[in-house]
Amino acid sequence: MSAGYLEILRARHAARLLAGTLVGRLPNATAAIAIVLFVRAAGGSYSLAGALAAVYGVANAVGQPLLGRLVDVYGQPRVQLPAALASALAMTVFACAGTGLLPVAYGAVAAAGLFTPPLEGGLRALWPAVLRREDQVHTAYAMDAVAQEVMFTVGPLLVTVCVSVWSAQAALLVLNAVGVLGALWVVVSPPSRAWRSAPREAHWLGALRSPGLLALLGAFLFVGVALGSITVASVPYADDHGGDAVYGWLMAALGLGALVGGVVYGARRWAGAPERRLRALVAALAVCYLPLTLMPGAVAMVALTALAGVFLAPAIACAFVIVDRHAPRGTVTEAFSWLVTTFTVGASVGTGVAGPVVEAGGALWGFAVPGAAGAVSLVVLLATGRVMAAPAGSGVVAASSENDPNRAAEPRFSSGDRA
Repeated sequence: MSAGYLEILRARHAARLLAGTLVGRLPNATAAIAIVLFVRAAGGSYSLAGALAAVYGVANAVGQPLLGRLVDVYGQPRVQLPAALASALAMTVFACAGTGLLPVAYGAVAAAGLFTPPLEGGLRALWPAVLRREDQVHTAYAMDAVAQEVMFTVGPLLVTVCVSVWSAQAALLVLNAVGVLGALWVVVSPPSRAWRSAPREAHWLGALRSPGLLALLGAFLFVGVALGSITVASVPYADDHGGDAVYGWLMAALGLGALVGGVVYGARRWAGAPERRLRALVAALAVCYLPLTLMPGAVAMVALTALAGVFLAPAIACAFVIVDRHAPRGTVTEAFSWLVTTFTVGASVGTGVAGPVVEAGGALWGFAVPGAAGAVSLVVLLATGRVMAAPAGSGVVAASSENDPNRAAEPRFSSGDRA
């Protein structure tokens, strides 16, 4: 099962790019919990902590596609590293100034979120330049989705370790400094320095002028809603079945299920159109959310939560392939960044919707939200099937081939030839 992943990691620069990207994304993955712990340590209220974390999240959602477009135009090093430095500097201002001056605090976290470098989209744009075959790129997308689950599991633990060993302020400073080093490690690599996006048509909509991409983003908005609502619905359930420890197990099980699903999905080669496969994966995802409404005892609920996460990473990995197929030429980094933004916004909407639902109907109705959101996501995919069946050409492989003369005679596996 691991042979495919080992083959990817043995490719020149692959392990470096994956590790550097994960390290570079640590500040973003840990920002919410780090901000909350810092504000609470400074004596601020939970409301203030939540508001600052929300500002960071909104600014991040705005900044990712904008910076992604700049990467497509100017290349990775000229955008990624300055953005990483600006984001870390803004978070340093927040850590040093604290919450005494609220305009400064809000401005600093907003700038930190806005300038978070689009390393995630950048890595996916680089895979075709590093790997040699279509199946390897698809496996790399799955490995990327699995690595995300590991990062979002390990990241919060690193924050708590830094807080316990040093302080909440030190956690903000250390993690952002480490993030800059990760971004630097990526952008000085030969693939990152050599990568150029394919020539793009000037258009103010950028990647969003692709109907297929818009359909995918609409579907993944509701996948994000489902995931965000589970995190809220699990709170009242845990309160009735053992408290914080049970909540921690539920969240860990959700991540573990996604991790296992991603590993299994990426270990085999898949035939057929990825759009059709995504519909099957989202259908399975929606079905696996439904048993959560049974709300059995804690042990069984942990198992059901793990099951609910199994198809998440495969669906995300499949979506990466579809983004590659539907992104207009010269917009691949921006397109991947839009997927990140949409999923993040959906998760935020899910937490916002689940709160009032839980207050009105308890945990049972809260767990009904992810099932409903998963069903809506499937309906979007089914309703837009014809649009998604006609992919626009992306410039991923075309661009990477231009940077690697040794690949000139190789058949191109991206949809760029169908443009």
